Amino acid sequence: MSVRYTQDHEWVRLDGDVATVGITKYAQEQLGDVVFVELPEIGRTVTKGVELAVVESVKAASDVFAPLAGEVVEVNSALPDAPQGVNEDPEGAAWFVKLRVADQGEFDGLMDAVSYKAFVDSL
Repeated sequence: MSVRYTQDHEWVRLDGDVATVGITKYAQEQLGDVVFVELPEIGRTVTKGVELAVVESVKAASDVFAPLAGEVVEVNSALPDAPQGVNEDPEGAAWFVKLRVADQGEFDGLMDAVSYKAFVDSL
């Protein structure tokens, strides 16, 4: 199981053909205190790059984009009731959705941890 990252600051952990998706610690720090999370319906099919979820903080609202194409098979149902969890553990317990991935090759095209760190350092 490995983790990859997008330039939109989502993280993706692939386990078999299911990808767990959330926002990175960097994104959480940029947003500040998260006050609202909207998640997609289970069963929704998404293509890479489309809006997957919405996260709002005291500073701004931001879309979370699908890092991979696939079908939403699970959502973190705790987040809408406790959106502050994103501030506490953005790259762990506060994952957003699980996608059954259509093309695992898309995962290989995402940044690894070293590349993502270099990307963030360049911002």
